[in-house]
Amino acid sequence: MKAEKYTRYERARIVGARALQIFMGAPVYIDTDSIDPLEIALEEMKLGAIPITVKRDHKR
Repeated sequence: MKAEKYTRYERARIVGARALQIFMGAPVYIDTDSIDPLEIALEEMKLGAIPITVKRDHKR
């Protein structure tokens, strides 16, 4: 699978959405000692474990 490059806005949106999911009780996809949802989401993003994708419109 090709590694995607995200803009800083896409990364912020993905990490924010994932942190909210974790805060609301979603399962964590990595082993971590952290209890802060934002830190967990950032670590998941760094490891590529977040199951969220970005759909972009291709400009012609």
